[in-house]
Amino acid sequence: MNERHQHIPASSANSFLPEEQRSLLVHPTLNSDIIEEDTQPERAAHGQNVSWLSAYMLIISRMVGSGVFAMPGVVTQTAGSAGMALCVWIMGAIITVCGTVISLEYGCMLPRSGGDKVYLEFTYRRPRWLMSTIIAARAVLQMMTANNCIIFGEYLVYGISPESSDWARKVASLGLLLGCALIHGFFLRLGIQIQNTLGWCKIGLMVLVALTAMITVLYRSTGSSSQLPSDFVVASPQSPGPWEGSNWGFEVLSLALFKVHYAYAGVENANNVLNEIRDPVRMLKRVIPLAILSVCFLYILVNIAFFMVLPLDDLKHSGEMAAALFFRTLFGNRLGGVLMPILIAISVAGNVMVGIFSMPIAQSRLNQEIARQGFLPRIFASSRPCNAPLGGVIVNLVPSACIILMMPSKDTYSFILSAEGYSGQFVSVGLAAGLLWLRRTRPDLPRPFRAWLPLVWFRLGLCVVMALGPFMSPKDEQKPGQPQPWRGAYALVGIAIIATAALYWLTWARILPHWKNYALQEQSGILKDGTTYKKIVHIPRDE
Repeated sequence: MNERHQHIPASSANSFLPEEQRSLLVHPTLNSDIIEEDTQPERAAHGQNVSWLSAYMLIISRMVGSGVFAMPGVVTQTAGSAGMALCVWIMGAIITVCGTVISLEYGCMLPRSGGDKVYLEFTYRRPRWLMSTIIAARAVLQMMTANNCIIFGEYLVYGISPESSDWARKVASLGLLLGCALIHGFFLRLGIQIQNTLGWCKIGLMVLVALTAMITVLYRSTGSSSQLPSDFVVASPQSPGPWEGSNWGFEVLSLALFKVHYAYAGVENANNVLNEIRDPVRMLKRVIPLAILSVCFLYILVNIAFFMVLPLDDLKHSGEMAAALFFRTLFGNRLGGVLMPILIAISVAGNVMVGIFSMPIAQSRLNQEIARQGFLPRIFASSRPCNAPLGGVIVNLVPSACIILMMPSKDTYSFILSAEGYSGQFVSVGLAAGLLWLRRTRPDLPRPFRAWLPLVWFRLGLCVVMALGPFMSPKDEQKPGQPQPWRGAYALVGIAIIATAALYWLTWARILPHWKNYALQEQSGILKDGTTYKKIVHIPRDE
């Protein structure tokens, strides 16, 4: 087996290497061999610490974060009506299921950490390193962790003192980011236990939202509100018809779907940490479907609960604070305005923990995989000093902290979600098209799970249509004398992320080697902690 995929413990590796080479074992490798061996499982250098339950909670905790509490108001404002908003959420669930079956086939076929990075590299081998560069750029520039920290700060400060300044929210957000980074960077097992606990808290909180809404409707219909506690308020929203005010424009619906996509994001989290899991193929086939069904069902319940309790106009204007308004409407200012927002903030904190570990384990592991291939400094590939992904955590920490500090307004939060969702469509198109290509060109690959082809084609077509959505603005929306900003500006940011990565690849992988007369070659090595990695070196060409 190629040494890139062979785990050599630090003790045994160091025993036969000279002192000056104990941190590095380099040998030339063939690119085709390296890529082909991605079909073989690989064991993490620090062991397999993620159980099936932890994998389930890793997905749940990543999916259930700020999205389900912050997005209902934002999506309803974009969709225009309760009926249209629910359709968008249901459509988002269908799109997520289609993406899930693609990830399942890839994950069972290529059972190793790295997720989309491994799948795209294996599928699109030419031009070499282009897909790796794009995934590296999206991983380093990803903004979901920062967004969740911002929502945590907003809910925490709202529960403590609603009139606090914007800087108080930033301090709370940075405190959470730093705390999660320290836990996952130095205390890996403790971090997993904490995020498992917070994952169950999230499920309980969503069930609480659904139950309280049902109780409200029940007591409203029976006229028994006098039996409720004094703090409990039986809301009677005067909402219009379910379809009144719907926005039917394709551009608007695409924008709403991008926002809902953020709330459903994270189902692929387990694919990023397959090295950490025993029997990863069986885990993927059993845990991921259970997790996605659980989350989709709870999301629909929560949205129905919001529509049953809150007037439509109030929900539209609630922005990211829809859940706080929901609990304050039901429980009053004392309980609903203080305790419940803090509980939501704690729930969002669990999402940030998983976001730094997938994002903490997973994004950090993805960052480690990127560093192992040489796109980040070698130190970020190491699991030292505590057998935890500290290097990957740092890669996630720095850009997230910058976004939190520079974020000027709540509108930017929604804009960033849309921009990141748009750039993700290019990755989704690549995965769906690549799966169809591999079915035709590599029928020999083991496929313990096979995605239903109509779902793959549906996912591919829908992603292409959604990518075109921002550029299909109806002309009659523009009123004379009332110029409005283009709603699809987020698409340009998403395109810029991909284009910048492609331009960077063109420079270092094509232009500079041709100009300076050298070739690029991968070399493998082993760090002191037993982690294998690669680096890209310059080989002078013969004159």
